Amino acid sequence: MINGQSSNVSAAARVLLALLFVVSGFGKLAEPAATKAYIVSTGLPLPDLAYLAALFVEIVLGLGLLAGYRTRVLASLLAMFTLVTAFVFHAQFADPNQMTHFLKNIAIAGGLLQVAVYGAGGLGLDALRVRRSQTA
Repeated sequence: MINGQSSNVSAAARVLLALLFVVSGFGKLAEPAATKAYIVSTGLPLPDLAYLAALFVEIVLGLGLLAGYRTRVLASLLAMFTLVTAFVFHAQFADPNQMTHFLKNIAIAGGLLQVAVYGAGGLGLDALRVRRSQTA
C-alpha cells in the first residue's frame, strides 16, 4: 500500500514522464518534414508509417499516461518504445552527444518501468476507477 505522500510523488513522476512524450509528439506534429527526414537518415523503411506510429505513441499513449489511464500497460509500452528509439536513433556510441541521448532514453525507460510496476499513484483515472469499485 502506498501512503498519501508517496502516492502524490508517484503521480508527479508519472506526469513528468508523460509530459516528455506529449511535448515531443506535438513537436513532431509541428515539424513533419524535419521529423521524416531524420527518420530517413537512420535508414528506417516506411518513414511515413514510422512518423505516424511515433505520433500515436507519443501523443495518445503520452496523454493516457498523463491522465493515469491504464498506467501500467501504457508505461510498459512507452518503455519498450523508448528502448527501441534508443537503439535505432542513438546507438552511435563514438558520438558523445548520441551516447548522452542513448543513456537518457535508457534512464527514461527505467522510470517508466517503475511506473509500470508501482502504478499511477493516487491521482489519475486508474485510482478513480479503484475508488469507485470499492464504494459500489
